[in-house]
Amino acid sequence: MTRPLRIGNASGFYGDRFDAVRDMLTDGPLDVLTGDYLAELTMLILGRSRIEDPKRGYASTFLRQLEENLGLAHERGVKIVTNAGGLNPAGLADAVRELADRTGIPVRVAHVEGDSRPVPDGCLTANAYLGGAGITACLRAGADIVVTGRVTDAALVTGPAAAHFGWGPGDHDALAGAVVAGHVLECGTQATGGNYAFFGDHDVRRPGFPLAEIHADGSSVITKHEGTGGVVDIGTVTAQLLYETGGARYAGPDVTARLDTVRLTQDGPDRVRIGGVRGEAPPPMLKVGTNRLGGWRNEVVFVLTGLDIDAKARLVRDQFADALDRAGSKPAEVRWELARTDRADAGTEETASALLRLVVRDPDAEAVGRAVSGAAVELALGSYPGFHVTAPPGKGAPYGVFEAAYVPAGEVEHVAVLPDGTREAVPAAGEYRDLDEVAEPALPEPLPAGPTRAVPLGRLAGARSGDKGGDANVGVWVRSDDAWRWLAHELTVARFQELLPETAGLTVVRHVLPRLRALNFVVHGLLGEGVAAQARFDPQAKALGEWLRSRHVTVPVQLPADPEVNA
Repeated sequence: MTRPLRIGNASGFYGDRFDAVRDMLTDGPLDVLTGDYLAELTMLILGRSRIEDPKRGYASTFLRQLEENLGLAHERGVKIVTNAGGLNPAGLADAVRELADRTGIPVRVAHVEGDSRPVPDGCLTANAYLGGAGITACLRAGADIVVTGRVTDAALVTGPAAAHFGWGPGDHDALAGAVVAGHVLECGTQATGGNYAFFGDHDVRRPGFPLAEIHADGSSVITKHEGTGGVVDIGTVTAQLLYETGGARYAGPDVTARLDTVRLTQDGPDRVRIGGVRGEAPPPMLKVGTNRLGGWRNEVVFVLTGLDIDAKARLVRDQFADALDRAGSKPAEVRWELARTDRADAGTEETASALLRLVVRDPDAEAVGRAVSGAAVELALGSYPGFHVTAPPGKGAPYGVFEAAYVPAGEVEHVAVLPDGTREAVPAAGEYRDLDEVAEPALPEPLPAGPTRAVPLGRLAGARSGDKGGDANVGVWVRSDDAWRWLAHELTVARFQELLPETAGLTVVRHVLPRLRALNFVVHGLLGEGVAAQARFDPQAKALGEWLRSRHVTVPVQLPADPEVNA
């Protein structure tokens, strides 16, 4: 029987913990170490860096990490698979080869191409989301290190798993299990207690990075190296499963995984088994992400202290509007937001202060530059008492826009460049299935009527939220069957929008996942043109779930509520 494959993760984003690669190589046994460096915003950052130097366009942090750890990985027989190639996987592969030659470490390097698409006018990048088959081909050809560009995050796991177990494109259930494991691993320590709703239950000051023991049928155990920090339990895995997902069908270029079939069981301390995952043929279209510069933005934050906060805010806004009218240079978009962080009779000046945030946008850099910063500075001695700002106004900066398009999978030339330089065409999946909505499952019986009390939702439920382009998702789960009987009926779309008024005018879709005791809400359009556009105070919706958890709801007294976390 083929032994399980131990795949670890050492990076959840470009800028993650630098020493995680060494820790994952030294803290316990591994077969494969992955690193996820790409996000929608990262591709824009790499696009701008490639303009400055066409030889770059990849995540240079990975190369620096490899300089310290290449010998260690070779010594321990650990293969490395990473999407750090970004917009230039061939360039990063060459740099890795140069490093290996310079250090005398005999590693075989391969890379994957084909994600780069024709760049539309006005855009910086255009990249298709490839699956793991190119990685599989590289590993089967004997590669020790595989560098990719834009692949799905889960492909970093499906590719090695398929190579190890001999899976083919039609092994949908096995591939789907690996996709789910890959989705849990992809954000690093979010699976081991990081950013976790019930953080007070565990010591999560320095969580270790996660790994998956993947079996031949696609089932897996999520765990971490023994003795490392954090925790792996059903809650942390559930939270990550819900992160940046939508409905029951989780589509990718290798397979569509059915999240409504996932079963989680605690398999011992810091071990969660994932089983029962069913897979379907992938959709016939591949997602293509584009990034373009959307214009220019500037921001000024005024500090309002003490009494008459609302009147002071009105004065600033009136004065600023008058200054722009006089200058004859009003930006296309002017937004004000007053955050009432002040307290009455406060013991410190900071806690007596509110923040008035001004954000301006315009296609023209001049419209958000000197005219805006000058108007703000010139108010310094002629406005509200106690006038000051959090930072000197600047000249403005460009902002980006992420957009998604779709192309037939057969039109994308997926190529594995093997260690000997051979270019191997990777065939498309061949079998496809259109994405249809899954019928909503039956809800559990509601709890019987009885006495209630008002508590924050987060005393019963966890949440994890994030971004996908201009949309946000909020996954909400509970930890007992009785709590699920209450949540499934209480937290409707209407109630969700009532609790989060910012979503009231938007389309919100609720997805029910009974096996996870979870609801997943997709809020369309909340983030405008995506994270790079910074259209919202929390541009990636990272804390949207925590806002929801802070809202008060009426719950049956029979449901125990978690106590407040002690400081």
